[in-house]
Amino acid sequence: MTVFFIGAGPGDPELLTLKAARIIGECPVCLYAGSLVPVEVVDCAPKNARVVDTAPMTLDETHAEITAAHAKGQNVARVHSGDPSLYGAIAEQIRLLRADGIEYEIIPGVPAYTAVAAALKQELTIPGIAQSIVLTRMSMKSTSMPAGETLENFAVSGTTLAIHLAIRNIREIERVLVPYYGVDCPVVVAYRASWPDQIIIRGTLGDIRKKVRAAKITRTALILLGPALKEQQDFVNSALYDPNMEHVLRNRKTPLVIGN
Repeated sequence: MTVFFIGAGPGDPELLTLKAARIIGECPVCLYAGSLVPVEVVDCAPKNARVVDTAPMTLDETHAEITAAHAKGQNVARVHSGDPSLYGAIAEQIRLLRADGIEYEIIPGVPAYTAVAAALKQELTIPGIAQSIVLTRMSMKSTSMPAGETLENFAVSGTTLAIHLAIRNIREIERVLVPYYGVDCPVVVAYRASWPDQIIIRGTLGDIRKKVRAAKITRTALILLGPALKEQQDFVNSALYDPNMEHVLRNRKTPLVIGN
């Protein structure tokens, strides 16, 4: 049997990949993180599948479900929010699978920060302004951050920061980042991006805390900040489509057209 770690995307069931939907639809056992994955995502599980919300379960309890399925030769769809490679807590699950000789595969999903960019209707890598995105989080009550992975160190770059699991620490984010980005730096707080109750709040480092408090957002939010988030700005065009920039595909005399 095989355990499939599946990225469910940020919430919208239609953002589930075709491969992910197919595998969920084939597995007799489906374990999903119900606190972050809507039940609609796993509605495509087989009619008689064992579908379990693992939100209240421990690592050992979840692994016991997997080993029970393994004993029966049943494949398992292990469904996580976003992309499982990012804060998916799959490393410790994989360690247990390897110890027990259980095969596994990883199916990528749409990460939350890309869903936020889609909601904003903009690109996050703006030529001449920001060409990098730092994906990070803050410790708070979760696992400690490694030494050196601090907001101060990332802020030195001045690029776009995507801060997970930190909405309750927004005062500290403001305190740490204002000296690097300034009070007028654009900030976006996205609550449950792509869900029906999605909330997108735009502000600056100087006023975002007040806006978040007014909206009563205390969890399930992603914070994006940096100069690339400015709504109206002047920037140079990318060299990708510059007629003066030659590359191997632009040597064609006419565009390649497939079909009508």
